Amino acid sequence: MTQNHYHVLGVSSTATPVDIKLAYKRLAVQLHPDKHGGNPIYEERFKALAVAYRILNDPARRAAYDQQLRQAEQRLAEAHRQQEFRVQGQRVYGVPMPPPAPLRTRRPAASAERHYRSIPKQRKFTRRDYVLTFGLLAGIILFMLLVKVTMDHVTAVSNYEDGVEAYGHRKWETAKTYFSEALDFKPNYKEALRRRAEIKQLIDRDYRSASTDYAAALRETEQQRERAILFYRLAQCQVQLGQIASAERNLTYALALDSTQSGAWLARGEVRLFEQRRFPGAIHDFTAGLRHRSIVGRPLPTKYLTYRGLAYFKLQDLAQARQDYRRVLEANPRNGQVHFLLGRVAQQEGNAPAACEFFRRAVLLGYVYADEARQQSCP
Repeated sequence: MTQNHYHVLGVSSTATPVDIKLAYKRLAVQLHPDKHGGNPIYEERFKALAVAYRILNDPARRAAYDQQLRQAEQRLAEAHRQQEFRVQGQRVYGVPMPPPAPLRTRRPAASAERHYRSIPKQRKFTRRDYVLTFGLLAGIILFMLLVKVTMDHVTAVSNYEDGVEAYGHRKWETAKTYFSEALDFKPNYKEALRRRAEIKQLIDRDYRSASTDYAAALRETEQQRERAILFYRLAQCQVQLGQIASAERNLTYALALDSTQSGAWLARGEVRLFEQRRFPGAIHDFTAGLRHRSIVGRPLPTKYLTYRGLAYFKLQDLAQARQDYRRVLEANPRNGQVHFLLGRVAQQEGNAPAACEFFRRAVLLGYVYADEARQQSCP
């Protein structure tokens, strides 16, 4: 017997009942199936432990079991003795002796008692594999995006440069087409937006579309002077569209950013004179615009001198109005409109002969509106 009840309890065959009991309690705690999740191996071992204790704890059963052990040992010793003295190749009745049957103390272990270690399944992708795969895909996508952005930028710049060349040769439609193609590849290309807006405003007279381009260019522009120019251009389009309040506000923004813009001063003065009828503000703006023009050495536009004279006339400041009109006549003596306006000044001052003379000159110079005034005021 390879394993007997003493071996199960882990005691010697001469162990006292107390030793057997202590060994049983200790192993019962260690091998109880509840401590091992109901493992079948530990259930079998626990059953074997209980059987061994039941037999060895009973003196009568133990004595009988010890007698069985001694008999088994004697049989085993006799078998070994016979094996030692048997001649190899000895034949019995002409047949070789069969090998001795293997000695067993118990039935072979069942599959549930064998200790198998299951081989864990290898996953196809670990977390590291997923991270590397995702990183590779992200890198490819980022590279493709960078290539696209770079190519779009290069194409947009090339189209813009071609548009500038056509713009310089006054090929307006060709230039506008190039600028539009540049914006297809780079929608926030502020230079292309501004150039296309200028063509729409000054050549096509498409003020609404030009306003849209100027507003888009403003969103992409941070430099103050450039923003001032864009506000000025946007206001010009809004005046043509009848958006007077927005135009006046944007001209104010332009002057807040760059007070040296004579064009913005004069444009706001024109809005305040004709649209808002704010004559003091108009005079202030015309004066500032004309002063900035003279500072940089540019010729004074007679149109705005005439407008300022008209604003003075509306405020009944006839002396200042006459002075501006005279300056216009010095630059252009054949201006029939200014002769007519001087006649109105003389008429307001009660100088009928002078008024009639100015009206007559205006008619001779081709200003037809003066003829009606001459007929009404002059005999």
